[in-house]
Amino acid sequence: MRVVLHREIPEDSNLQRQWNRLVLQMEQPEVFYNCEWGLAVQSAYRDRLKPLLLLAYDGDDLVGVASLATDSAEENVSFLAATTGDYCDFISDPSQRAEFVEAVLAELARRKTRSLVLANLPADSATPAALQAASGRHGFRVFLRPAYLCAQIELGSTAKRQELKAALTGKKKLRRYLRAMEREGPVTFVHLQSWAQIQAALPEFADAHVARFVATQRVSSLATAERRNFLEDLARRFSETGVVTLSILKVGDRPVAWNYGFQFCGSWFWYQPTFDSRQEENSPGHCLLSRIVIESCDMDGMKRIDLGLGAEGYKERFGNSTRQTLHATLSRSAGRHLRVAARYRIASVLKRSARVEAAVRNALTRLRLRKLDS
Repeated sequence: MRVVLHREIPEDSNLQRQWNRLVLQMEQPEVFYNCEWGLAVQSAYRDRLKPLLLLAYDGDDLVGVASLATDSAEENVSFLAATTGDYCDFISDPSQRAEFVEAVLAELARRKTRSLVLANLPADSATPAALQAASGRHGFRVFLRPAYLCAQIELGSTAKRQELKAALTGKKKLRRYLRAMEREGPVTFVHLQSWAQIQAALPEFADAHVARFVATQRVSSLATAERRNFLEDLARRFSETGVVTLSILKVGDRPVAWNYGFQFCGSWFWYQPTFDSRQEENSPGHCLLSRIVIESCDMDGMKRIDLGLGAEGYKERFGNSTRQTLHATLSRSAGRHLRVAARYRIASVLKRSARVEAAVRNALTRLRLRKLDS
């Protein structure tokens, strides 16, 4: 296996075809692994990300892609898509993953990389085991910890799909929300997939996202030009493929809920949703997600709705399965390795202690109330 290093992702249609063909060989292909995603990240964030692309070849055949980023000193490395992709991984056929990971770590060790931080790594990937097996041979100490538990809605068999569809359409809460919005105008749902349509709708979506975050005293990622440029470039690069899907719920002619998502290899991704705060009491986001699930039940080849990173309560209510992600830190320094492990374990203890403390406090409160009642 021969490894070739690039300082940026080339705009090369042949590489793009080979790269994306390799994505389809992954355990679970994800839109975040595609060449278009890497190119969009590189373009939008070039002022603060320094790409480091490692391509592995067997003869003339591309057999591995590691889309990474590094700091200016090239001592610390991460996934290029770490802050944009809900899942990140080394791309290869699973049967060649161990050999490819070995080759990547050997190359990084030769370049005196001090640390490798890999976020959003799927736990069901072959990569975590490959990292643990190969790291020591190249001077790295690896620490793996659980990261996000991503909620998913598995659609299942035809019978299960019909049950899910009937359960959602029959919910009184959903019908109540829709009726309330219908008093202001007809409620419609649209899914934009062409570049021209998405480009025209993105500014209003972005403004609504920013306003929603301001209303909850937070800062939206779409407050930055980088993020807006990234979503726009991503839609352009996937133009006419049907991958990028901007779903909109409208009341009359007015959009009140959006999801910038993806349809890729059997998954419909709930990636970046928002809604008009003026319609909050009618839960337009809930209505839009319900509609996506209902439509997916009738789509051949659609297997799941992936609700992505984040532990919002509504995701747990909708989801019927989960997918675990991991955070991997590989360090050449023993001290850094121990600090990373210690911080995680202390944080875990404090989290558990907080729950215990809350449970004890609640128990004492109930005991005092019982004494007062008696």
